[in-house]
Amino acid sequence: MNTSFQKILIIQTAFIGDVILATSLVESLVREFPKAKMDMLVRKGNDHLIQNNPHINEVLIWNKQDKKYRSLFQLVKKIKKSKYDLVINTQRFGATGLLTALSGAKVTSGFKKNPFSFKFSHSIEHNLSSGLHEVERNQLLIASITDEVARKPKLYPSIDDYDFVKQFQLGDYVCMAPASVWFTKQLPKQKWLELIQQYKSSNMFVYLLGGPNDVINNDYIQASAFQNNVVNLAGKLSFLESAALMASAKMNYVNDSGPLHMASAMNAPVTAFFCSTIPAFGFGPLSDNAQVIEVKATLNCRPCGIHGFKACPKKHFKCGHDIEIPVISN
Repeated sequence: MNTSFQKILIIQTAFIGDVILATSLVESLVREFPKAKMDMLVRKGNDHLIQNNPHINEVLIWNKQDKKYRSLFQLVKKIKKSKYDLVINTQRFGATGLLTALSGAKVTSGFKKNPFSFKFSHSIEHNLSSGLHEVERNQLLIASITDEVARKPKLYPSIDDYDFVKQFQLGDYVCMAPASVWFTKQLPKQKWLELIQQYKSSNMFVYLLGGPNDVINNDYIQASAFQNNVVNLAGKLSFLESAALMASAKMNYVNDSGPLHMASAMNAPVTAFFCSTIPAFGFGPLSDNAQVIEVKATLNCRPCGIHGFKACPKKHFKCGHDIEIPVISN
């Protein structure tokens, strides 16, 4: 691959966690090309995740919800006009492959599973059974121009973000993110209540995190806990404010979902519950202080899918209900 890159574009228009993990590439590329202008393309709504990143020059946004294809072809024009030297596509879907193929970049790199990979100048296999973490799989896209060492993903909350969450940091606390887009990735509510119960006699606050769509779910958990130290912050914090709060928590309890990767990007202590999915897919925690908790019994139906389902295909959801909540020493 060409080694003189002045303008670089990283494409990741999937979910929150995918964007966070893709920032590992930013950390690797800036070490090799400190003077390069680096842009990143994400879906609308995820642009706030990479605000304040000192290494990203411009954030390009694909509006997938409104006039999706019109927005896509507007991006094609913009990307062509920007004359990138290097375009790195971390996704395996046709739309982003088309963007990459039509980018006009000197060098394009992506995964072979992308239907337009035959148009890329460099492509590699993406194998979920390889034993690699997703950041390591992504790193292979640029290994020939940097190295094979995957850096940790990183978020950059602003001073204002840190200042805003100080109001919640008057004592020790833990954070819990009970919700997920997928039902089979969510630890059951009763299990969250078991966990919260262990903090009943402590002086710690329990902050329930999530987005606006998680308010009702978290309200139910807060009300069912019957504890004054439980506070629902769902919908009240931005992505980066949540990350800033998680950074100083005594522990962050999460599902296999976006908040897990937020913890990794802040190197915050994390306990991750894996229900229908497994860490072997390559999306486990990367924090120095991290543990994974999953059902102890071998279930022939687990894992049932990469992303999870809206309901348990077997109707019993044993991979969630049979998880044993660890004993917490306060």
